[in-house]
Amino acid sequence: METQLATCPWCHREVGVDAGRKRRYSCPFCKDEFSFTPEPAQKTGSLSPPTSFPETVAPVEFVETPFVKDLVDRTLVYLQDGLHVHLSGPAGSGKTTLALHVARRLGRPVVLIHGDDQMGTSDLIGKESGYQRSYTRDEYVHTVLKVEEESKPLWVGRALTEACQHGCTVVYDEFTRSRPEANNVLLSVLEERVLPLRGQQLAVHPDFRILFTSNPADYAGVHGAQDALLDRMVTILLSGFDAETEAGITQARSGLPLEEVKRIVALVRAFRDAGLKTGSASVRPAILISRILRVRGGHAYAEDPIFVQTCRDVLLSQGCRTATTLEEAQQNEQTLRHLIQEICGTPVPVEYRVIGTTIPSPHDGNPMGRLSEDPEIQQLLFRKIQELGLIDMLLKKVS
Repeated sequence: METQLATCPWCHREVGVDAGRKRRYSCPFCKDEFSFTPEPAQKTGSLSPPTSFPETVAPVEFVETPFVKDLVDRTLVYLQDGLHVHLSGPAGSGKTTLALHVARRLGRPVVLIHGDDQMGTSDLIGKESGYQRSYTRDEYVHTVLKVEEESKPLWVGRALTEACQHGCTVVYDEFTRSRPEANNVLLSVLEERVLPLRGQQLAVHPDFRILFTSNPADYAGVHGAQDALLDRMVTILLSGFDAETEAGITQARSGLPLEEVKRIVALVRAFRDAGLKTGSASVRPAILISRILRVRGGHAYAEDPIFVQTCRDVLLSQGCRTATTLEEAQQNEQTLRHLIQEICGTPVPVEYRVIGTTIPSPHDGNPMGRLSEDPEIQQLLFRKIQELGLIDMLLKKVS
């Protein structure tokens, strides 16, 4: 069978595949699996394939714990079975990151669409914009001049049209921020798998899939979704991550040692329940605190003034969103002080701080200093230092 080259969606290397045959392949370089579907032959009058898909998204670092893996596996099963998935949850619960990760696992080009109050149906499927003119000049007989002019409306396609035609995976982020009438076109796309376009019915590519994300209805700027649209998708409710997942995400985004990250996550989760009283599931406060400590050289310890001030700046500002009186704001601050002392009252084991102190920073002109910014390298170095019994020697060097 004739072969051709396809790009692996994970490592972006060229891989040999069977031309004209749809199947799954295992990349010989990164060992990840991906699916390859040959493009259907173009029919007369159909839209021409785009040179590039709008709003395509580059891969980002993804933390997968058992909790997250269960969500990913469930979502993948639904999508591979031809269903469409809706991830609903509060801000910061990881909806968009999860949707983009799952979309890439399908092995098809990923198109990201952002919901917006000003968006209309034409912003999804396209519209006629201007005219295309063509001229024919005939001078076959030198004494006769014949000129013909033809003007046709110029159609400008949009992300949904191109995704339906070429089998992309669409991530429609916060789709309820768009007005319901703008999303009506999706009813036939999800159910009958046809896209009404310029008085015709465009058949949807068999590999087309779409993932929706949305915030709760009580959020500012959110519209209600049509029941007819919600009935055509599987809705997975996200209420937040477990502590292990939050710690993994926070460490990956901040580079702080895991021992300190666990303290910060425990503090944020406790304050979320006892202080904020908002039900927010966001992991962003823990990431903010960890990144600031990393930059300023602080540690998750109740006697560290950098840590205490950082917690006040990040967490109390969020408490002000719900604290309507001065008494409630003071109560939030007392709660935070108590939790800092309770959770972070003991010093951080000094061996977790040795690596960052003994390895030069990248600003010292030493290229080896860049290794200290990678959390995986940090953990490997710390484990090796423990195995070789070098902690005492490093402590003497620091002191």
